[in-house]
Amino acid sequence: MYRPSPYESLQTLYSTDRELSPKERLSSAYAPLLSWYRKNKRDLPWRGTTDAYRIWISEIMLQQTRVEAVKPYYFRFMEHFPTVEALADAPEEELLKCWEGLGYYSRARNLKKAAEIITEQYGGKLPASREALLSLPGIGSYTAGAIASIAYGIPAPAVDGNVLRVLSRVTGSREDILKQSVKRKMEELVLTVIREGEAGDFNQALIETGAVICVPNGEPLCGECPFYTVCAACAQGLTGEIPVKSPKKKRKIEEKTVLLLEYREKIAIRKRKDDGLLASLYEFINLPGKLSGKEATALAGEKAIIRKLPDAKHIFSHTEWHMNGYLILADELAEEDLDGLLARCGQDDTPVLFVNLEELKETYPIPNAFMAYKKYLEQQYGGDALEKHDISV
Repeated sequence: MYRPSPYESLQTLYSTDRELSPKERLSSAYAPLLSWYRKNKRDLPWRGTTDAYRIWISEIMLQQTRVEAVKPYYFRFMEHFPTVEALADAPEEELLKCWEGLGYYSRARNLKKAAEIITEQYGGKLPASREALLSLPGIGSYTAGAIASIAYGIPAPAVDGNVLRVLSRVTGSREDILKQSVKRKMEELVLTVIREGEAGDFNQALIETGAVICVPNGEPLCGECPFYTVCAACAQGLTGEIPVKSPKKKRKIEEKTVLLLEYREKIAIRKRKDDGLLASLYEFINLPGKLSGKEATALAGEKAIIRKLPDAKHIFSHTEWHMNGYLILADELAEEDLDGLLARCGQDDTPVLFVNLEELKETYPIPNAFMAYKKYLEQQYGGDALEKHDISV
């Protein structure tokens, strides 16, 4: 059902005898966009501040992560690392534990690397220059533009996926938004209209429009949009076709078997290598391939008790892990038998730690890929809960 937009007083594109340029479309909606944003913007913990450090942390966390999911992590992070110097001095394991659950852990490592540079070269304050920000680890063109504009009022574009979608629809562009050349073109477009003193609000208004009006999934709320009268895709009924994205490559599927090895009320974990996927994080013992119940029982040996666990799946950018799992209760094993079990699991040359649930929760960073099995342990440990829970192989 049609609802009149408060922005219909704008000159409409298709009542004129010529087509507006991309710059004219964006310029025409400039004031309505800012007005809409200032009245309707969401109350987010990192808004209402010009503290470059807080803006930086929030922007990095929001990469690949939903706003609602980020909020508790943002508060926790700020409690642990309230300043750039605190972040620069943080032990990596403590930092990764604080980041646990957010995923994409290279973001956290780059934060620390950048904080060390900022402390050494800029006296603990993020530089008030888009170019200097771009030189820091983990800061790309969008993040540099967001920090520069919101914290320092510098007229710099901050074009992310949300903004690319909005601008593509407003201008009617059918160019592939996954191409860097298209992103650069959109950044140049924003730069032609952004104004001194309003850069932060303007960039955030574009981002907000993409987040709550010109949404990534589902029908856009065109009747509520500040671009309503100048949006080419809306006028031509093309919001289902624009933006254009090249198809993603199919992910590689990897089968894994996860073993929760419990020995005297402690669980076996090991540290991953210092490079590659999930570098330096801790994981439960796991093996390539999908072991059947019979194979897992043979692996565990006669003296261990084995139980089947629910299957789990985790999606990385280019890979999917399809996991099945088993709980192995090894309390009755002598130490030499336990060593034999670890050897059969391929752990004879890999240091294994046995930790209690509290240590697992508070000390050792476990990546999201294994979160389903960590949650299982948290649910089952407590009193005799683990013993009572019986899933036969």
